[in-house]
Formats: sequence, structure tokens, C-alpha cells
Amino acid sequence: MAPKVKITRDMIIDAAFEIVRTRGAEHINARSVAEKLNCSTQPIMYHFSKIKELKRAAYEKADEFHSAYLLDFSGKVGEPMQQIGLQYIRFAAEEKQLFRFLFQSGAFAGKTLDELINAEELEPVLAIMQKNANADRKQTQLIFQSVFLVAHGYAGLLANNAMDYNEAYIVSFLKRAYIGAIYATNKEISNEKTI
Repeated sequence: MAPKVKITRDMIIDAAFEIVRTRGAEHINARSVAEKLNCSTQPIMYHFSKIKELKRAAYEKADEFHSAYLLDFSGKVGEPMQQIGLQYIRFAAEEKQLFRFLFQSGAFAGKTLDELINAEELEPVLAIMQKNANADRKQTQLIFQSVFLVAHGYAGLLANNAMDYNEAYIVSFLKRAYIGAIYATNKEISNEKTI
């Protein structure tokens, strides 16, 4: 008789992540994860006494996946700030369920945009942008905020509607947002210096 496979915490998180990715977060429950792992619900409930805890672990895995996706420029050329915006939008088009789970599930309830921009998870993105924009931290955050709002709006439309993904069109709008944000930020700073 073959030995019984031990169901680990990581296996359960991976299964929940795959369920979110293919079917959506609302389908995470002990039964669906057990079916995915071909086991009883007992190991799921042993490692996660509440499904809310499992959803949080799946969220963290999705967030790590998203961060790696954003920073994977493999062969892409161009301004990193625009490239990150494009990756964000492409993620929404290709990974609709994960995008909804990460950015439209109420995970940021009660937070301000400033809190999100200053989040530790965003540090690698801001560091790349700051270096390439040759800007100080405050300028980089202002530029990022402008480009992010454009990218998030477009990403939300793609994740929630049957729209065509047109990369050339998206890139043109990201360039406008980026150039406009730099111009506006520089103008604000020069106005502050003259006051």
C-alpha cells in the first residue's frame, strides 16, 4: 500500500491560490481546497481553523506573485515607470481573478492613497522609479501617484469588462501620464522655490 501523502500548509495555500486564480476568491472554502488536493477537509481545517486565515495566506501569495510580475521586464525596453504601469495593466488583463482579489476585494478599506504609496511592499518599485526619474523621494511618489491612477483605472476596466487589450494604445496613455506627472511635479517644485 502506498504511503499517504501529507498535506502541508504550503500545499493548501498553493491550492487556494490556484482556486482564486482560476475561479475567484469567493470559491475558496475547505471543500474546494480539499477537492483540489484530493483529500478530506481535515488537513485544511487543521492548518487553518478559519477560512478567513486561508484567504489571507492566499492573498499574501497572490501579492508576492503580483510583485514579481510587475518587476519582470524580461526583454522589455523603455522607461521603468511606464513599464511597471504597463505590467500592472497587463496583469489585470491576463490575471483578472487575481487582480480583483488583490485590488477590488476591500483589502485597502480605511487606508489612504498616501498609506498605500508608502507601503513597504511598494519600496522596490519606488526605488527603481526614483533612480530612473532622477528625482527625490517626494517627487517620485507624486509621479508614481499620477501614473498609478491612470494605470489602475485602465486595469480595472480590463479586469471587469470584456475589453480588448491594446498595448500600443495603453503605452501612449502611460507616456502622457508620465510626462504630464513629471511636468506638473517640476512646476509645483519650482513654484514652491519662488514662494
